[in-house]
Parts: sequence; structure tokens; C-alpha cells
Amino acid sequence: MRIDIISAVPELLDSPLNHSILKRAKEKGLVEIFVHSLRDYTDDKHRRVDDYAFGFGAGMVLQIEPVDNAISALKSARSYDEIIYTSPDGEKFTQKLANRYSLAENLIILCGHYKGIDHRIREHLITREISVGDFVLTGGELPAAIMADAIVRLIPGVIGDETSALSDSFQDNLLAPPVYTRPADYKGWKVPEILLSGHQARVEEWMHQQSVERTRLLRPDLLEE
Repeated sequence: MRIDIISAVPELLDSPLNHSILKRAKEKGLVEIFVHSLRDYTDDKHRRVDDYAFGFGAGMVLQIEPVDNAISALKSARSYDEIIYTSPDGEKFTQKLANRYSLAENLIILCGHYKGIDHRIREHLITREISVGDFVLTGGELPAAIMADAIVRLIPGVIGDETSALSDSFQDNLLAPPVYTRPADYKGWKVPEILLSGHQARVEEWMHQQSVERTRLLRPDLLEE
């Protein structure tokens, strides 16, 4: 898999993309992640990629020309399954979307910044708009990192125990059950006896029941889906 991320502030992605699971996935050759500075695709001598909006309103807007240049350059080298724009008013990012995109070959993620992007980009260049929640961030770099992490960890071979990803929260629309480790008794706070029984079938049944109960209590909307 290859993920190309286009950003006006690429430095914001240095840390999340170069440590832990994503770092190991890249070292194993299971994924390539390239971050492209939007400023490399502008003809402006000051390398500006934003301008004032037509009409009224505060805030700067990312211009269409450098974005078009960046996407066109990438598409000239390969085809892409999706060109994603990180937007607070986009479709909600879910585990189902992460599962789908983990099967993709090439993805582009365009990070919004400032007040937003020229709307013609959304009309003509983007294939999907995705939001990580009903709130506004300074830019789309953090959502891009979140999506990359959620997608890449599902690729076979990225996580040592592949069943671990399959038991994560939101797989099958259920929250994950509680987990415990040693010591089994800490300050009188004890691990449930069933987990110490060694009876795999009973443990699995207990874990499923806990997932259902936690989902019913914390996220009943998932059960409705």
C-alpha cells in the first residue's frame, strides 16, 4: 500500500508517521507513506498557497492551483483508489471505512488548513470527504495521521498478532471487552475469576457478553446499527 499525504504544514506529521506501528510497517515494506509539502507545487515566488476569500468573511483559503498541481503530479505516476479530503463536514470516519481502505493500493489524503480550501477542489478533484468528528481543528494533518494509523494497522503482517486487530473496538459494531494483566490481585482489586480459569470457551463467552454490555451502556447507537 502507498499513502500520499498533501499538506501545507507537513512538519505536523513528522512524529505520528515515524514511530510505533506505522514506523514498523514501513520498515517491513508493507506500506509506503509520503508527505508532500503543498508549497513545492506553487509558482508563487514566496511559496504562498493561500489567499483571501472572495466576498466577505475572515480567514485564508487554500488555493486550487497548488492542490491541482500536487494531485496531478501524483496521478501521472500511478492510479489512486481514493482522493480523500479531511473535512469536518465530511462523512464520519469509521472502522468499516478503515477496513475498506486497508485493502486499497494507493490513497491520497489532502489536509485542509486555514479557513478551508477553494470549493472547486471539492467539486472536481476530491473523490471522498471524511471527518474524524464533529469538531474543528487547525488543520487536517492530525485527522490524516489518525486515518493512516487506523488503516495501516489492519494490513496483514503489520501487527504481530493479527487477531488483535480483529478484536478491536468497533469491529462488528461492538466495543472491546475489558482487559487485565498481572498482578491478578492489586490492593484488593482482583481480576475476574473467569479470566484465570483457563477455560477458553467460557472466557470467550464472557468477553462477548462484556462487549455487548459495554456497548449497550456506553454506545447504544452502535447496537442500533
